[in-house]
Amino acid sequence: MPIYKVAVLGSGVMGSTIAAHLANAGIPSILLDIVPSSLLPEEEAAGLTLESPKVRNRIASANKAKLLKMKPAPLFVPEFAELIEVGNFEDDLHRLQEVDWVVEVVVERLDIKIDLFKKVCQNVRPGTIISSNTSGISLAAMSEGISEEHAPNFLGTHFFNPPRYMKLFELIPGPKTDPAVLKEVEEFAERVLGKGVVYAKDTPNFIGNRIGVYGLAATLKEMMSSGLTVDEVDALTGPIMGRPKSASFRTVDMVGLDTFVHVANNVGDNVPEEKEFFVMPEFIHTMIKNGWLGDKTGQGFYKRVRTEKGREILVLDPNTMEYVPRKKVKFASLDRAKNAGGLKDRVKALVNGKDAAAEFAWRVLRDVLIYSARLAPTIADDVTAIDNAMKWGYNWELGPFEMWDALGVKAVAERIKTEGGTVPEIVENLLAEGKESFYSKDEEGNPLYYGDGEYKATPVSPYSVNLKLAHKQGKKILGNSGASLIDLGDGVACLEFHSPNNSIGADILNMIHKSLEEVEKNYLGMVVGNQGKNFCVGANLMLIMLEAEDENWDDIDLMVREFQRGTMALKYAKKPVVAAPFGMTLGGGTEICLHAHGIQPAAETYMGLVELGVGLIPGGGGTKEMAIRAMEGVLPGVVVAPDYFYAQRFETVAMAKVSTSAEMARKLGFLRDSDRYSMNADHVIMDAKARVLDLARDFRPLVPKKYKVGGPGVRAFLEMALYGMKEGNFISEYDMHLGKKLAYAMTGGDKPAGALVDEQYLLDLEREMFMSLVGEPKTLDRIRHMLTKNKPLRN
Repeated sequence: MPIYKVAVLGSGVMGSTIAAHLANAGIPSILLDIVPSSLLPEEEAAGLTLESPKVRNRIASANKAKLLKMKPAPLFVPEFAELIEVGNFEDDLHRLQEVDWVVEVVVERLDIKIDLFKKVCQNVRPGTIISSNTSGISLAAMSEGISEEHAPNFLGTHFFNPPRYMKLFELIPGPKTDPAVLKEVEEFAERVLGKGVVYAKDTPNFIGNRIGVYGLAATLKEMMSSGLTVDEVDALTGPIMGRPKSASFRTVDMVGLDTFVHVANNVGDNVPEEKEFFVMPEFIHTMIKNGWLGDKTGQGFYKRVRTEKGREILVLDPNTMEYVPRKKVKFASLDRAKNAGGLKDRVKALVNGKDAAAEFAWRVLRDVLIYSARLAPTIADDVTAIDNAMKWGYNWELGPFEMWDALGVKAVAERIKTEGGTVPEIVENLLAEGKESFYSKDEEGNPLYYGDGEYKATPVSPYSVNLKLAHKQGKKILGNSGASLIDLGDGVACLEFHSPNNSIGADILNMIHKSLEEVEKNYLGMVVGNQGKNFCVGANLMLIMLEAEDENWDDIDLMVREFQRGTMALKYAKKPVVAAPFGMTLGGGTEICLHAHGIQPAAETYMGLVELGVGLIPGGGGTKEMAIRAMEGVLPGVVVAPDYFYAQRFETVAMAKVSTSAEMARKLGFLRDSDRYSMNADHVIMDAKARVLDLARDFRPLVPKKYKVGGPGVRAFLEMALYGMKEGNFISEYDMHLGKKLAYAMTGGDKPAGALVDEQYLLDLEREMFMSLVGEPKTLDRIRHMLTKNKPLRN
């Protein structure tokens, strides 16, 4: 049955944020929790009793309210909280009749879960999906609370925290789960919730936490035996090893030391033969006793303090249990690894060094690789599930089996043997069959993985496309160093940026024109998208700065004109163009999107016209588009002063606002009501392709028209707002100067209010204001600061 409404049982941090992410996906939910046993003083003062609905729903209501204050925000926009209803287990279980999926997120106690599931089965409709979000309790044990009728619909659905941001979704079959139900939930999780789904077996901690917590426990063990410090370990187990910046102990501080130890104990208690691996050093128990649990208690492995120099981060010395200043980590092997190039070369350089850091890094990696390979058949159906679980749940760049390949399976196996270790059976089998890696490719470049003695095709989602593979398969139509036009099939092409940081330069602008020429002749339409780290960080700032320093004003003017010509070509293309942004979509990247006929962003798209942060105004048509969108807010035939509509769009640009989600981008005016977004970033290009095909059915190119300008009155209103912000010390004198230039361009310059102008007039104004700023010393200071510090200067 399709899932239209969900009940979330348990409103703690995990339960409430699952409900929040359901709301992000447009799925309403009922959030239930226990009934309080006593009144709060303010409830007594208000004359409430334990029978008052407000009191009985207090816990769920309070936890829903906390969603609006959490950081990072669990909701795309605060308004989405309205999709979450609250209630309690005593009064509202009958409402489970309304839902299609019940997900349990209560305390990790088997007896409580079994008792709750028995009540759930008495209240749900036949066919309702029932699942547990347990992080490691056996599904078989919990199924004692599931009636025979509902057993085919019972399974484990393990979200990783925080649900909005963590891609991993572990799907665990129960003893009698219907395969069709598993497939239905997989489809819903991937397509609607935007998750990366991994099938896990019903074993303690499943896949992600089983290996992730083992890796952290092994890191602790090696730190204590090697004598390295906490900050040294984090320097060695972060990005240099293909792990996130939070590395090991910063990760534990974020998750909570108590949570880490609880998950570790779950394996130790349920897998006796592994108990020794998860025994914690004595100082960990002392930290828990002291309440040093990490971020939630203000200190853990790290502690922020105020000193004479300002805020400082101290690090725990496990030997003295005192916090000490961090030190600069220096090892020869670490320096070599930093200069080695790509991740594979970095890790090889790190583990093959001759100092204490290299030995530590090797031992930690070795233990995780052995553990993962030994456990593989027990916890997962294949190696891809394990690798994906670690990449999506722990943000590793390479999963364990990908790391085996990166270091060389044969080389790692031989080193293990030399040290007296035992090589896992799956590795021995691979090598005995004459194979040298867990992953390979077929003749067409399609990915393969090793399983059951042979290479098998790696499953690929029908909703995603691999542009790198498309290149290898000869689907590139044309291209240059900055961009390529790729055939997506079904008459749709994709203009893919691949310049450094996907910044916009002459090569990309040239490809826009060539691509449109090709598409207008031979295709139904075009997607503008790529699969880089971010969609586009804007124009080439370094080039602008160098040209400004050399006072090559004509060259800069030509660059701006060419950028405007490129965006206008997109807007007035004879075939539909859909932009498919994701991640950081800044400055020129946003301007490209604003001129497309449709935008199909990833849900996690951070759009903004940020040019004022570097002392400029948007020059690629962004200022013009925001002015046009301001006037579009005024309904035809209604006499309304456009101040309010201009103020909204002006503030977005003047304050260099960046959306925190695609939905927020809509509120800022970057997306129109007709634009949709993809919850799964992997699906963006294929969803944009579908949008192109939809538009192509009855597409008519846009016809240029004239627009009314706001005029001096609106400009005066905006300048008054700037003055107020300056007097309130919210902006600097130079910010005000930039704001006035922006206001002049957005309101039509010296034209009177209501005067009709064409887009070229607005573009010329925009370019004039851009050129008036690009040579100013404070603008160049801002550009230099951004290029060197990667953050704006407010001078």
